[in-house]
Amino acid sequence: MLNVILNKVTINKENKEAIILKDISFHLEEKNIYTILGKNGSGKSTLLKSLTSLFDKRFYSVEGSVFYKKKDLLKLNDEELSDIRRNEIRYVFQDPVNSFDHLKTFEYYFKNFFTKDENYIKELLNFFLLPDLQTLSQMYPYEVSGGMAQRINLVLALAAKPKIIFLDEPTSGIDAPIANLIILKLKEFVNEGNIVLLVTHDIDLTKKISSKIALLSDSALSGFYSPEEFFHIHSLIPEV
Repeated sequence: MLNVILNKVTINKENKEAIILKDISFHLEEKNIYTILGKNGSGKSTLLKSLTSLFDKRFYSVEGSVFYKKKDLLKLNDEELSDIRRNEIRYVFQDPVNSFDHLKTFEYYFKNFFTKDENYIKELLNFFLLPDLQTLSQMYPYEVSGGMAQRINLVLALAAKPKIIFLDEPTSGIDAPIANLIILKLKEFVNEGNIVLLVTHDIDLTKKISSKIALLSDSALSGFYSPEEFFHIHSLIPEV
């Protein structure tokens, strides 16, 4: 469903170009959770953002192609990309609180962006042990913890009923019972014919959630392997 070829991703500062990622290619298929494992600072977040040009183009550039439904996402205009990010490929970022405008209540996000199925939103809020829709709608992002903001971001992503969800360190700052709920819901999501691509440095999460795993190191990405194959190949992998 998603075919990625990134020849080069660079950052340009003070007229100097530095390569962040190079020679990366992979294909994502339905009903799978793909995990990219890598150390902090290895370029995991940049890789996710590169897939739909979700970065500041004054500083970052990408050479390659990302095909989704026969369209190269890297060649679409901003309006087309925004539509795809809103409805088909959703992001859940590592810094969940700052993903929201602190001057707007959550009602703004529920009413203006994700009104496809209000009952489904209510079910998701209940599943993730969050306040009910009426209560949460009156709250501001600064009134919730980082863990709650992370779950709200995931609810908003799921409520859009996309085909693909990209997640950056989805269980960072979340306790084990909530992390297990996230794992359960993401597995349910892919079993419905969808795709999850997540990046993390958490080996325990990787073992619990992944259908396929790849390692990002030295600006390059290994192939994707089953968990058994991956941890056999990388049996001496250091803590990342």
